[in-house]
Amino acid sequence: MAIIEAINTVPVLASMKRPIRTASGFIESFPLVLIEVLTDEGIAGRAYSQVYIPALLPALEATVQGLGQLIQGRPLAPRDIHDHLLRRLRLTGVKNLPCIALGGMDMALWDAYAKSRNEPLYATLGATPRAFRCYYSVGLYDANSVIEVAEEAVASDYPGLKIKLGFPTLAEDLAAVRAAKKVLGARALMVDYNQSLTFAEAKIRCRALDGEGLTWIEEPILADDYEGCARLAEMVATPIQIGENFNGPEDMERALKLRAMDYVMPDAQYIRGVTGWLDAAALARAYNMDMSSHTFVEASAHLLCATPTGHWLEHMDVVGNLLGERYTLVNGTLTPPARPGLGIDWDEEAVEKYRVR
Repeated sequence: MAIIEAINTVPVLASMKRPIRTASGFIESFPLVLIEVLTDEGIAGRAYSQVYIPALLPALEATVQGLGQLIQGRPLAPRDIHDHLLRRLRLTGVKNLPCIALGGMDMALWDAYAKSRNEPLYATLGATPRAFRCYYSVGLYDANSVIEVAEEAVASDYPGLKIKLGFPTLAEDLAAVRAAKKVLGARALMVDYNQSLTFAEAKIRCRALDGEGLTWIEEPILADDYEGCARLAEMVATPIQIGENFNGPEDMERALKLRAMDYVMPDAQYIRGVTGWLDAAALARAYNMDMSSHTFVEASAHLLCATPTGHWLEHMDVVGNLLGERYTLVNGTLTPPARPGLGIDWDEEAVEKYRVR
């Protein structure tokens, strides 16, 4: 079995076609740590972790490097390494930066492992390739500016669009929804509050959105207020979606037990990578709940193939400008490539262009 020789990292600020504005802040470019796991057999496993605040990028890179020191010299056995890291992190806990660093590392390890078998990740996981519906995921746009992004979604043949909400007034939220729906027609529209509402305000706004034909309302209140989310899910007709902020499958299991949502959407890094995702997919199946992805288009395309209740794939193309070969949409769907591993190869010139010095 291959042995892990080194872990390399590169911090970048990745550019996007449309910077993301939310009710709580603005993301002009995505702070990422590109992760490379090298083995003694010359295999390079590639993945990345992301953090929303550029000032935290050095801390994330240092955390990835620290975890790398804990696995250097070990056999390339992703599940065993995952368990090893969880044991070593028991005293500090596996939340936030350690969680997302571990998640990115786990994806890179699985990429290397699948490459060692010369097969795509979905095949390593015992799955077959599937084409998943993608929704175009964008930021906060008012009733006038949302028309352009909705037209983009239609022109690119996306079957769905997700916009951010959380304007100062409910009237502005409703106006943005109705303007987008007018352009989209029968296509799906999802909305995301990014945890910006109090429970009292969420009750008013979510009830007002009932009848607008939304596919779901995402994270109206604090993501870890599972009891509050459960109360909203019970009183609001539109499905409630949460999950991107689960710190591991344990958080997801607690939310499921409390019936905190109608749909679930783990994040590939916060759920602790491929290993954590597989546990999450088993939970979704046990609770018969549709499970979508959050960002991480490349890994998610493979992981949803191994998800019995796989639902939607979020298409926010965070690293597209850094890839040697983009993941191609066909009729608004994405099928993971048949290349070994995740199929990620970096465009080195682009990486150097956006590298943080």
